[in-house]
Amino acid sequence: MALRLLLSNRLTIPQRNSWTRFSRYYTPLAFEYRSITPTNSSIYSHQHTYRTSLLSTHRQYHLSFKFASSSNPSGSKDGNTPSSSNDGKNRNDDDHDADGIHEPTDNTVPVVIQAGNPLMPVEVPENYPIVPLIPVSRHPLFPKFIKMLEITNKDLMELIRRKVKLNQPYAGIFLRKETSTTDEKSSTSEPKTPESMKDKLMKTVTADVVKNLDEIYQIGSFVQIHEVHDMGDRLRMIVMAHRRIKIVGIAPDDVAIEDVDRRRAQPKSNGNRRRPRRKGSLDIDDSVIAEETSTEPSPPSPTDKQEPIVVNKILMIDTENVIHDDYEQTPELKAITAELVKTIRDIVALNPFYRESIAALIHSGQRADHPVYLSDLGAALTSAEGEEQQAIMEEMNIPNRLMLTLNLLKKELEMSRLQQKIGKEVEDKVNKQHRKFMLMEQLRVIKKELGLEKDDKEAMNDKFRTRLKELTIPPHVKTVIDEELDRLNVLEKHSAEFNICTNYLDWLTNIPWGKISEEKTDLDRAQIILDEDHHGMEDIKKRILEFIAVSHLKKSTHGKILCFYGPPGVGKTSVAKSIARALNREYFRFSVGGMHDTAEIKGHRRTYVGAMPGKMIQCLKKTKTENPLVLIDEIDKIGRGGFHGDPSAALLEMLDPEQNANFLDHYLDVPIDLSKVLFICTANVLDTIPEPLRDRMEVIEVSGYVAEEKLAIAKNYLIPQASKQTAIKSDIIEITDKALMYLIKAYCRESGVRNLQKHIEKIFRKVAFKVVKEGEKKMIIDEGNLHEFVGKPVYTSDRMYELTPPGVSMGLAWTANGGSVLFIESRFTNPIDAFDVSSSDEKADKTSGASGSLILTGKLGDVMKESCTIALTYAKSFLQQLDPKNRSLRVGHIHVHVPEGATPKDGPSAGCTIVTALLSLGLNKPIRQDVAMTGEVSLTGRVLPVGGIKEKVIAAKRANVHTVILPYENQKDYNDLQDFIKDGLIVHFAKTYADVYKIIFDDQ
Repeated sequence: MALRLLLSNRLTIPQRNSWTRFSRYYTPLAFEYRSITPTNSSIYSHQHTYRTSLLSTHRQYHLSFKFASSSNPSGSKDGNTPSSSNDGKNRNDDDHDADGIHEPTDNTVPVVIQAGNPLMPVEVPENYPIVPLIPVSRHPLFPKFIKMLEITNKDLMELIRRKVKLNQPYAGIFLRKETSTTDEKSSTSEPKTPESMKDKLMKTVTADVVKNLDEIYQIGSFVQIHEVHDMGDRLRMIVMAHRRIKIVGIAPDDVAIEDVDRRRAQPKSNGNRRRPRRKGSLDIDDSVIAEETSTEPSPPSPTDKQEPIVVNKILMIDTENVIHDDYEQTPELKAITAELVKTIRDIVALNPFYRESIAALIHSGQRADHPVYLSDLGAALTSAEGEEQQAIMEEMNIPNRLMLTLNLLKKELEMSRLQQKIGKEVEDKVNKQHRKFMLMEQLRVIKKELGLEKDDKEAMNDKFRTRLKELTIPPHVKTVIDEELDRLNVLEKHSAEFNICTNYLDWLTNIPWGKISEEKTDLDRAQIILDEDHHGMEDIKKRILEFIAVSHLKKSTHGKILCFYGPPGVGKTSVAKSIARALNREYFRFSVGGMHDTAEIKGHRRTYVGAMPGKMIQCLKKTKTENPLVLIDEIDKIGRGGFHGDPSAALLEMLDPEQNANFLDHYLDVPIDLSKVLFICTANVLDTIPEPLRDRMEVIEVSGYVAEEKLAIAKNYLIPQASKQTAIKSDIIEITDKALMYLIKAYCRESGVRNLQKHIEKIFRKVAFKVVKEGEKKMIIDEGNLHEFVGKPVYTSDRMYELTPPGVSMGLAWTANGGSVLFIESRFTNPIDAFDVSSSDEKADKTSGASGSLILTGKLGDVMKESCTIALTYAKSFLQQLDPKNRSLRVGHIHVHVPEGATPKDGPSAGCTIVTALLSLGLNKPIRQDVAMTGEVSLTGRVLPVGGIKEKVIAAKRANVHTVILPYENQKDYNDLQDFIKDGLIVHFAKTYADVYKIIFDDQ
């Protein structure tokens, strides 16, 4: 038992790998200890001998170590008697190949070469100077310890075979220095070349030998080879160290050097080789120990090219025994010994791996407090570096050796404690989780037995049925829910269908069937709430009050689909919140801008992984009511088409008052009533909304704000909001009305107030910085210092021309950000020919080839290009009626340009303006100043109505234009404008272009 444990303790990492390969033949290891009395049976005793045998059973081999004792019936001194017939069989095999080289084939059983004749005792000599050199790595082998070795060098293998068969199974084991192993590691990183591959082969062959004694430490162990396992290409040996030895030098030439020519490989024969004859009492092969040490080998013959000849190998060395210094049992030595024993005991207590080793040592009769053996035992138990253990091997002073061993044991003790701590933390964590799991399971079983808790299926079933008690569920939905509940009871808990069924029932029972919020129908209250949150927006407020009035008369809640469209920043989205507050309805918003998947509206099929209902079902679950206010934002930017479907088409069912009472979601697959939902959609333009979808909505225009409205919004809403956000009170900052008006006209001309809000917040942040940094107490922002807070003005002029020249007219245009003034410029490229009145006959012009042309620039759209063509045709006809002799428009090459060429322009509303510019060019006289116009012109000269009247009138007033010409049919739109917008304006309504001409030219 002690032998097994000490053997396993001394297997380092590379040695354990070898032991794993070794155990393929020797598995399992079986040991028999047959000693009756512990006298002279210690594993450290020189008189103790071993006997080994190879037991073969169905090609699985077992290595049996048997300890001899005084009670053995054998008459041999060392007890080397055979234990079975198999041993004898193996001995015969060994004798047959005693002098030959064993070369195993596929069917060859590995041979165990025993040390000498088993019937003859093998005694360890006290002085044996000439021994084979076996270098080892990583750890030295201490006396009285066993180690397994594997060698592959052919010269050393041949030497070991001969020594064992000559009954001289002894060798010297010495530790390699780290420098040699480092060189070997560094050589592996070299590129693979033929030379490097050859060097690698040479190093592999010489891995078990050294070329120089400087590669190894000078003090090692004298070992006895107990068993050699011959594998043909390698040898596995089990050795036991007996004492320390020191290298004196290389063995003498007559013993240690062999001529290279004598070592060449003999040709292989097909059959069993015969034993070579011996010519003398000493076989010349037995005397060959090492190759000659010359640096250049003799040239090989052509027949020996396949086997390289390697020189400079040290195989035999001359050694001498190393005796430790004398010592006395002083109190200090006893204290060190006691501390070492205590440390070993602590290590054994922490690491049970060493426990049986120490127990076997005590059981064998060896004194546990013997300083010499205790120092070696302590060093062998540690996992220290080889250099540290070698220092213990070389230390001859016993107290110093004990101190070195104690230091290594202390390090090992700390490592064992750290290892135990880490292992205990991990174990505690695992045990805690396991304990918690077990307690929870026990608690669940106890509650179930007492009726305090049900299993998962019953609990879910009760949860769903409890929800249903508070709802008014339609009969067709109740049928579906009951079927799913029955299905849930028969499904396996861990099946995929169970989770699908559970999620489906969860959604069905979370919909507020029959639940509606109480709607407020007080018109005065609603008016106050709407006025508190928003300024202006009279059309929206009137429509909401009408909706409340209808609900008051019907005494029931109903739904509607409204669409607010207008420029950005006018409050379309925020007014929806105010409407929900005025109606006392739950508010839910989702945006469809960029949406490309119809499943966002109609839901997924339940068969898909991660399926979910659509937005409306999610809205009902969140709001817990059947009559919420749902805001569908950015409906004009919804995605169109794709492999996921068309979301705008999916909205048709949801926003159709005739169909949404039975809205069908793909996930729920039961009809849902959406007729009580108030839908409000927002858009910037109506052109991108599909016509069928636009037809289902009631469209309400939200116009932009004029400067006066922006001033009121800034004073009543934006400034208080910015003051609250920045904690700047009204007594610290004061913004004058002139500063606000200048801010609106020079910085924020857009229709909405979002940009104005940003500038006001910027002013408040600057003031907050000055209050904190400079300690300002009161700041007044007026028109003079406004630029210090918001920078330079963005708009420095309201119009391009103060006085329009001939060929230039001023029109009014609508943009997404509001209205603006639009100038139309026209010029002749051939003015001399155009104004030549020498020939005014149209037939003569055609005969001579004189015809005009039209060039258009300014990034115009197709509709506006067509308007220019129509305007030129009508202008030619109108000018021909005014002055038959004027041939300028007929023969002139005209270039029409609309400034701000980077801005796209389109629409028919510039027809009047283009005709006016062309007539001004043809007549070569400017139009009336401070006049702006808008309106579409037909080919016969009729002025057709246009849109965006409010924005266009506001743009004219902002440009200091006092006269505006509008289409006659837009008179109703103008009358709906607030009085402060119409103040100071002279408006003319024209049915035909002749009315426009009279205002533009005749009044001059």
